[in-house]
Amino acid sequence: MRVAVVNPPFMDRRFSRTSRSPAIVKSGTMYWPFWLAYLVGGLEREGHIVLFLDCPARGISREHLPGVLRDFKPEMVVLDTSTPSIGSDIQVAGLIRATLPEARLVLVGTHVSALPDQVLALAPFVDAVAVGEYDLSLLRVANREEMKSVPGLVVNTPDGPVATGPPALVRDLDTLPFLADVYKRHLRPEDYFFAAARYPSVMTITSRGCPFKCSFCVWPQVLHPGGYRARSPENVAEEFALIARYFPQVREIVIEDDTFSVDSERVEAVSAAIAAGGNRLPWTANTRANLSLSAMKTMKSAGCRMLVVGYESGSQTILNAVSKGTTVRQNLEFSARARKAGLLVHGCFMVGNPGETRETMEQTLFMAMKLKPDTAQFFPIMAYPGTRLYEKFHREGCLRTDDFSQWLTPDGLHNCVVDLPGLPAEELVSFCNQARKKFYLRPSYLASKMLQSLLHPATEGRRNLKAFGTFRKHLFRGGK
Repeated sequence: MRVAVVNPPFMDRRFSRTSRSPAIVKSGTMYWPFWLAYLVGGLEREGHIVLFLDCPARGISREHLPGVLRDFKPEMVVLDTSTPSIGSDIQVAGLIRATLPEARLVLVGTHVSALPDQVLALAPFVDAVAVGEYDLSLLRVANREEMKSVPGLVVNTPDGPVATGPPALVRDLDTLPFLADVYKRHLRPEDYFFAAARYPSVMTITSRGCPFKCSFCVWPQVLHPGGYRARSPENVAEEFALIARYFPQVREIVIEDDTFSVDSERVEAVSAAIAAGGNRLPWTANTRANLSLSAMKTMKSAGCRMLVVGYESGSQTILNAVSKGTTVRQNLEFSARARKAGLLVHGCFMVGNPGETRETMEQTLFMAMKLKPDTAQFFPIMAYPGTRLYEKFHREGCLRTDDFSQWLTPDGLHNCVVDLPGLPAEELVSFCNQARKKFYLRPSYLASKMLQSLLHPATEGRRNLKAFGTFRKHLFRGGK
């Protein structure tokens, strides 16, 4: 079958749909479409002919897309979606249906997984929604099986949406195609950017799901709720080698797992395998504050340069309220271990979780200053359908609108729609803007970044300059 797999255009700008919080990001970050890429690799391995279009990354506009698809003549189109872009995504799906009236048209992504009936009611021309992990479901659809017999779909019928049951999960992740192979055939590293990493970088995934219970985290609750699964160390190391071979221009690999450090012993095993494979590329990974010093040292010896960690809040009350499963003390100890291991840290902080007050927000800023990460991000809370946090806020009337387009500003940046008792959304946004300025513009931080750039001009200096170039207008303007 001829299959088009499409990350659709939105606002004709670099909209990072694959991010956990999709938006046009102040830092310029543009995620690789790795979930779609896994599907593409699986389809190609079974002999299907695939057109893989990442429209926001390649600048393919809504006006241009129908012509590209018409020339390819697909028999099936898979269209990615997100919460803030869903209105536009449905319009693009309508254009595709008008262009290709006979093709099977399937929507995927966290938003349609959480609200399939609502989406299909708005898009009666769509054949089905693939719910959650869609690799195996859509392989069967591409193999021309009757949709109603394929688990993991909600099918549009004349009598309304029909759910076919939970999707089959990929239990052995080593059986998945290498993202590196798919990237090599279809995508370009220069089209993507991750502010914390050296440019250009490549993103990969070494596990699916997460055993922890953070109420705000969307991928484990909506896309991969079937439990934690991990690739073998040898499999990960082999892909690292492929990335280095395929993309000599790449300067860093980013492991974008929900939590790479679920198990410190696995982290050590993966790091050892990467080192044994002769890895030459620096890399970055998402971790929790549970990572051991031994694991950090092994990561460092294998080329790791940075840990991305969700500190979230400086208040233990807030951490408990979102079921984070970490403590303020753990965060401080984690920071000390990372410095001892010689690893940089990118700290993630957010405000607006249940129980937030002006006092707890100030505690978060105070902790960010005390932790002294190399870089930091401050976000007002973003609650997405399918998460326990969204359900709580919706039930308690804390969401000021049901219009998902309002999850973004008119410029496509993140917009907070959560009003807490005594803390309206505007105050959450304003606090993050001020926290960002206080963190980045303090003299001690500026001096440390200048010294870092002088000591490592070709690596950290280049990264600092590019990140500052994309971020400075938002830092000094103070907009949302």
